[in-house]
Amino acid sequence: MTTELKTNPFESEAFVYIRHMDAGEIQGIMPANAIEQIEEPEDLFVVASADGVRLAVVQGREAAFAAARAHDLKPLSVH
Repeated sequence: MTTELKTNPFESEAFVYIRHMDAGEIQGIMPANAIEQIEEPEDLFVVASADGVRLAVVQGREAAFAAARAHDLKPLSVH
């Protein structure tokens, strides 16, 4: 006997990817005056949707995971 699922546990909106940003990428998306105000720009992480849309830039890996979970998303690390 099989049971029909009412929701797909692998919906693309449920998962987000956490990835470290390199210096060149940071300069490409943020104005110079914004980068200067960040204490540790080498510690920035991207939270991106399953289809690659950048949802947030967060300082610190732990904070990126916490932000995703706070919005009921399932974070996955990308290297």
